[in-house]
Amino acid sequence: MAGNLLARSAHDLGAAAWFGGTLMGAIGLNGATAKAKDPKERTRLSSLGWGMWTPVQVAAFAAHAAGGVGLIIGNKGRVAAQDTVGSNTLWKSIITVVGMALSLYSGILGKKVGELADEGSQGATEPRPGASDELTKAQSQLKMLQWVLPVISGIVVVMGAKQGEMQRPENVKKGLFK
Repeated sequence: MAGNLLARSAHDLGAAAWFGGTLMGAIGLNGATAKAKDPKERTRLSSLGWGMWTPVQVAAFAAHAAGGVGLIIGNKGRVAAQDTVGSNTLWKSIITVVGMALSLYSGILGKKVGELADEGSQGATEPRPGASDELTKAQSQLKMLQWVLPVISGIVVVMGAKQGEMQRPENVKKGLFK
C-alpha cells in the first residue's frame, strides 16, 4: 500500500488546495472585500489576501506536480499498457498546465488591480463607473478567471479520482486484456 502513498498524497493534497483556494477566494475573499465601506479598500484588501495565498498556491502546485510525476513513474507500465490510462494522464497533464498558466495570469492581473487600488471599485472584480480602462480590463478578466479556475482545478481532481478508479484490480484486468 505504501508504494505510491507519498506521491498520491502530495498529488491529491496539492489539487485539493488549488481547488479549495480558488473557490474560497472567489466566494469568500472577493465576496467579503466587496462589502468594505471604502471603495479603495475593496481591491486593496482582496489583493493583499490573494498575495498571502500565493506562496501556498505555489507550494500546492509543486506538491501536485511532484506527486503526479511520482505516480507516473510508479505506474509507468500501466500508463503505457492499460487502455485509456495514458490518454487520461496526457489530458489531465494538459489541463493542469493550462490551469496553472491561467492561475499565474490571474496573479499578474491581481497585482495590477492592487497597484490601481487607489481608483476604488465596487468589488474585487467589479470596477466602479469611471474606472480607468486598465483597471476595468484587469477586473473583468479576473471576474471570469475567478470561476474558470475552480472549474479547471475541479476537473483535475475528478480526473485524478478516475485514475484511482482505473487502478482497481477489475479495471486493470479489463484495461490490460481488452
